[in-house]
Amino acid sequence: MEINATYTSLVALGDSFTEGMSDLNPDGSYRGWADLLAGRLAARTPGFRYANLAVRGKLIGQIVDEQVDAAAAMKADVVTLVGGLNDTLRPKCDMGRVKGLLGEAVERLAPSCGQLVLMRSPGRNGPVMERFRPRMEELFAHVDELAARHGALVVDLYGAPVLGDPRLWDVDRLHLTAEGHHRVAEAVWQALGLPPEEDWRAPLPAVMPPGWATRRVADARFARQHLVPWIGRRLTGRSSGDGRAPKRPELLPYEPLAREPR
Repeated sequence: MEINATYTSLVALGDSFTEGMSDLNPDGSYRGWADLLAGRLAARTPGFRYANLAVRGKLIGQIVDEQVDAAAAMKADVVTLVGGLNDTLRPKCDMGRVKGLLGEAVERLAPSCGQLVLMRSPGRNGPVMERFRPRMEELFAHVDELAARHGALVVDLYGAPVLGDPRLWDVDRLHLTAEGHHRVAEAVWQALGLPPEEDWRAPLPAVMPPGWATRRVADARFARQHLVPWIGRRLTGRSSGDGRAPKRPELLPYEPLAREPR
């Protein structure tokens, strides 16, 4: 990458990770790493434009159908694409189809933008991660292959142990906290050749792990508030993103939605 490069526009595609869950604004909307990154890029470049087409719950096929052509038409300096992880978390997942659709998205986006950015997504350490790790790593190996073939950047969040720390994940165990999103924004910032502001890989301070009783209370709350509703949506074929529009569907001059980036 060109060091201290100037970027005039950013388009972000994907699911809840890129929409910004669970980095809450005071009004109940979500900020997230892509908004943080856009704010920092806008501070360097007057007139900087930004669009975020990501919607929670989207599978890779929906990202291809609903976001890719719109993003390609915007011809932005930087396009970020993170998708396919929701597919890998389904009980039944056709990895060949997932990888084929991701390849289709990359083939359509790479020629249309200045720099395509892909990611190896982070995962919270725990039993769920271990169950789905083989699928995730198969997906990430394909991401690496696509990046090499099409000149895309890969931000390796999966390879950063700190982003597996449960303290950087919300109580739903699926989405990063504000601090987690802040670290992802810094990781992408550095991958784009911009001067580091901090070490996003730095481990959190050591603390005593919670006791057995505390963990069981947290497990019960997680199951009641998040796991049971998630299973219900899977059984009924619904998604948390059904009927939801992107928060920034047009490539327009950047404006904070609810608060200034940290």
